[in-house]
Amino acid sequence: MTYEDSVNLEEVRGMLTNNGFDDYQVVNFGSDRDVLIKIADQPGNSQLGDEVFALVQANDPDTELKRVEFVGPQIGSELRDQGGLGMLVALAMILLYVAFRFQYKFALGAVTALAHDVIIILGLFSLFAWDFDLTVMAALLAVIGYSLNDTIVVSDRIRENFRSQRGIESIEVVDLSINQMLARTLITSLTTLLVLLALYFLGGELIRGFALALIIGVIIGTYSSIYVVANMLIMFAINQEDMAIPEPEGAEFDDMP
Repeated sequence: MTYEDSVNLEEVRGMLTNNGFDDYQVVNFGSDRDVLIKIADQPGNSQLGDEVFALVQANDPDTELKRVEFVGPQIGSELRDQGGLGMLVALAMILLYVAFRFQYKFALGAVTALAHDVIIILGLFSLFAWDFDLTVMAALLAVIGYSLNDTIVVSDRIRENFRSQRGIESIEVVDLSINQMLARTLITSLTTLLVLLALYFLGGELIRGFALALIIGVIIGTYSSIYVVANMLIMFAINQEDMAIPEPEGAEFDDMP
């Protein structure tokens, strides 16, 4: 809703509290004249939006209602189903890309790490009963992309070292690759976290859930891209033969006179 002049949010919160509302959020939405009010659903009260707007207009008749949105069980289930389907499609495409770009063992490790990241974020939001909305869903997809980027960088170094380092054990090659990329990965994650922390504390209530999901995702994604993927490769017995560059057909005849 839009007020004619800038509004004191504490006055709006006090008005809601005095009229029996206890589970709500009141934040500015854009300018200091635009206000977003989020109230938990009250069973049996289908006119909740009209009731709240009537209270606001009783104090300020010039207030204009922009829109009312209701997120009920049906809409919530659609968000869950469509968001879950979107993430499954993303993971499937990542599996195919990494398998084509590197090798199927890398693909299985990458998808395992990404699923690990998403499950932990969802678990924390469920454990602490944090609000889960479309912005958080968008953050989950962003986390998948961020974690995949780190995974690709580490995987590329592992592949290079398997091709250049001869005569050493696979676990030593993986360990060497992680040590070579550790500083780069940590510095990149730290600089990203600084931006996300600023977004969380200064960005306002509307994007706080988005920023929180990204903060958790960057921390967990940094861990998984280094340790989960590497351990999965060791478990799948990655070796130098897996990383060998295939010779083109007919190459054995190239040196013949």
